[in-house]
Amino acid sequence: MEFPADALPPSEAFDGAGVYTLHYTGAFPAYAAIGPDVPIYVGKADPPGRRQGRTQASTPVLHRRLQEHAESIDAASNLDLPDFRCRWLVLDPVWVGLTEQVLLTQYQPLWNVVVDGFGNHDPGAGRRNQRRSRWDTVHPGREWAYNLRDRGETADDVVTAIETLRERR
Repeated sequence: MEFPADALPPSEAFDGAGVYTLHYTGAFPAYAAIGPDVPIYVGKADPPGRRQGRTQASTPVLHRRLQEHAESIDAASNLDLPDFRCRWLVLDPVWVGLTEQVLLTQYQPLWNVVVDGFGNHDPGAGRRNQRRSRWDTVHPGREWAYNLRDRGETADDVVTAIETLRERR
């Protein structure tokens, strides 16, 4: 990507929907092979009302999503927020989903492919029977994730899955 990476979250708010990538530069052993230009996560932020056909592109939905991700990383007991950078692109809402799919296909980011669950929100009291995500298993700290069922995998199991993917690539 040719856009320079910025701090996570970006210091100045901005309006719009779009796509983004998160990049890791820290020392967590399972991520040591990831370079700073390869995204560890790809995501999108759709405008409010998109599913109902009532989009409001002038809201700061993309910036807000990056803030949410910064809060998740900051809550993790074994990650440091300053080790993360982000890149983003504000798009017309019609291009958001397609652009995200292109980025996912091109980069196959670790947190999208193996360590799923980073982008999850608190499922709410009525859905607490869901299993804890792989991301929350490896990076404990989000309070709401402790209320979910154990997934039957340890953090070591997830790290083994990361290593297996690395060997296949």
